[in-house]
Amino acid sequence: MKRIMLTFFASIVVLAVLSPVAAAKKAISGDAVAAITQFENDAVKADLAGDSSFFQKNYADNWTGGFSGGTWTTKESMLADMKDTTNNKMNSEEISDLKVRVYDSNTAIATYTSTYDAMIRGEHRAKTVLSTDTFVLQNGTWKEVAGHSSVAAK
Repeated sequence: MKRIMLTFFASIVVLAVLSPVAAAKKAISGDAVAAITQFENDAVKADLAGDSSFFQKNYADNWTGGFSGGTWTTKESMLADMKDTTNNKMNSEEISDLKVRVYDSNTAIATYTSTYDAMIRGEHRAKTVLSTDTFVLQNGTWKEVAGHSSVAAK
């Protein structure tokens, strides 16, 4: 009987200790989801405004992107393209189906559908793409480290 009671009390102690830990992880995860959701919506606004400062500030220096046009790009080349407003301009853009998953409280993946009409490197493109963005928490700030988009099936 003593053994059963000891096991019971030990279980209660373990639950009491782990419950706040689980709650803290859930809060961190919720904060990350909110921050990255805001990030993705702000990125659309920055695209539409041609605001390269958003991407300068929020993309990791070694960011890479794979675009639906079949090319890889870097943060540096993407920022250069944004400065060339004659050949690069976002006319419209909307995202939907945004889902954010957080791993280890410092890594997150966002997936979403993006529909846009734009001039990209001198070529008019109007597409719906499926996108995946990878984020890492660096010095208390979520930074996008990679992105990839593929044309959505019709």
